[in-house]
Amino acid sequence: MGFYLLKRLGLAFAVICAVVLVLFSLLYLIPGDPATIALGPRASPEAIARYAERMHLDEPIWRQFLIFIGNALTGDLGVDVFSERSVTTIVGERLGFTLALVGLGMGWAMTLGIPLGCLAAVRPNSWLDRVTGVLSVSTIAVPSFLVSIWALLIFAVHLRWLPAIGAGEPGDVVDQLRHLILPAFAIGLSWVGYLARMVRASMLEVMGETYIRSARAFGLAPRRVVFGYALRVAILPTITLIGMGFGGLISSTVFAEIIFARPGIGKLIFDAVMARNFPIVQGGVLVATGLYILVVLISDLLIAWFDPRVRESL
Repeated sequence: MGFYLLKRLGLAFAVICAVVLVLFSLLYLIPGDPATIALGPRASPEAIARYAERMHLDEPIWRQFLIFIGNALTGDLGVDVFSERSVTTIVGERLGFTLALVGLGMGWAMTLGIPLGCLAAVRPNSWLDRVTGVLSVSTIAVPSFLVSIWALLIFAVHLRWLPAIGAGEPGDVVDQLRHLILPAFAIGLSWVGYLARMVRASMLEVMGETYIRSARAFGLAPRRVVFGYALRVAILPTITLIGMGFGGLISSTVFAEIIFARPGIGKLIFDAVMARNFPIVQGGVLVATGLYILVVLISDLLIAWFDPRVRESL
């Protein structure tokens, strides 16, 4: 297990280095002077010179890259062009909103999708299996931004059951949860279908195994056979999907945060791109990528912990 952990950590570090290289290269892939692009064409030469000195743009490119990596490894993601605040502080203030949205979105998708997949596998070719299949394909096919718009129009504008925009009053947990319901529903709906289909396929394969037939022959309760034995093995591929789902939801939050005007990382990056605020873009993308890699790493470690075959194959 220790060797597996070191191997996965090394791969995660390599991916982070590749992302840092790409983010650093963005300034030089864009035509024009990075300082002029960031400050705008009407900026004075003195302001451009100060910005270039602060961002080390007057240094050789190899030195700029080493400075960028060194600062990123120490948690220094640069300084905001307009507010002069630390990018790390700004991203940290928005990180909690995005994590809460992603956690609730995947949480309700798991709560509904996993039981649906189990029930569909226990009763294959039944009306429940067919309904689950139709619902799964339907939810997967609908993009999250379209669900966000319709959820906003129906539940916030027409029915007025839930608030439309914002993240709620600071310190009011109930109000913040009410503001989370619609965006979490929008980004998690498609993953209900993904999880249901994955669990169903895994459960159908496991239900035909010898030890499951033996458990049934010994007279164990069907609920214990399904949830105590079959699901424990069938859930392993789903753990990988859940890990990838968390990463996918981080990118999906961009649309939800823009539509529902939530102050998360997605909206922060979008606003920074529109304002040509490259330090914010670099810092936000780097943090989002780091979160994705961390979640995938945790899911891989969980699979290796629960399934000895993964460790023994190394």
